[in-house]
Amino acid sequence: MVNLVSIQEPLIHWLIKRAGLRQQMVEIEPGTVMGFWVPNTNSNKPAVVMVHGFAAEGVVTWQFQVGSLTRDYAVYVPDLLFFGKSYTTRSERSPGFQAKCLGMALDLLGVRRCTLVGFSYGGMVSFDLAEARPDLVNSLVVSGSVVAGMTGSVSRPMLDRLGLSSDRELLLPSNLQGLKTLFYVAVHRKFWFPDRMFRDYLEVMFSNRKEKEELLEYLSSTGKGVEDIPKFQQRIVLLWGEEDQIFNMEVAKNLREQLGETAILRAIKRGGHLVHLERPCAYTKCLKESLAFLLAQDINGHPSNI
Repeated sequence: MVNLVSIQEPLIHWLIKRAGLRQQMVEIEPGTVMGFWVPNTNSNKPAVVMVHGFAAEGVVTWQFQVGSLTRDYAVYVPDLLFFGKSYTTRSERSPGFQAKCLGMALDLLGVRRCTLVGFSYGGMVSFDLAEARPDLVNSLVVSGSVVAGMTGSVSRPMLDRLGLSSDRELLLPSNLQGLKTLFYVAVHRKFWFPDRMFRDYLEVMFSNRKEKEELLEYLSSTGKGVEDIPKFQQRIVLLWGEEDQIFNMEVAKNLREQLGETAILRAIKRGGHLVHLERPCAYTKCLKESLAFLLAQDINGHPSNI
């Protein structure tokens, strides 16, 4: 029987190609390779790097946003290690290692300065890259995420409410009911899909399970309090679904306060954790406004190397 989810992939890839991107594999070092969608041609447009979350690879996560950004920006969409065709033979599993590899890959692609757009797990990687490479990252847009190491303290009440023991049980479901729980927690509006769609998604979207379990195990084993949040040099826009049940608005407001004057918070009504998929038009509008604001700040307040 044909997998209904897997047959959508060629359509998404066709749409991304129509938007002016092509696939490229970047060898960071022997044994470590990261897949990207990159612009077809070199340009002087500001670079925007869109970093996906834990449940899907890059272009699946950002399928509704890429085409709206390519007119004004040079858009790069990576697959983090163990997502898509990206892999490493090394044993590191931290967001910091993901960030280091992403930064090295962008160097190899010739990206000198960029804005990171990070969702959920990709937001943690983006924060780590911004801290480590202020020379590369000039600003950030982060949705539904926290600084890596804080996940346990902010997600524990939600896991208790669902009767789950760990982030891994939520984010790496192994059965139909587990996937349904993840979906209904991640969205605000309760869409209906037949069980077959959930089974097909479960079959194709959770590859490299062992390595992904190790990624989550690292997150849960590290602890970081608000006093440990780095002092970021970059301007940051926190772009949040107002009904996010995984990292709720209280988490977002506390994060904005801890990040300080360089951060602002924007909320999208009637949107959950997957607000970029649930309300794509509203999210894309706010994202474009946020990118324009950050670029104007960079031009007016700081010399731009883009």
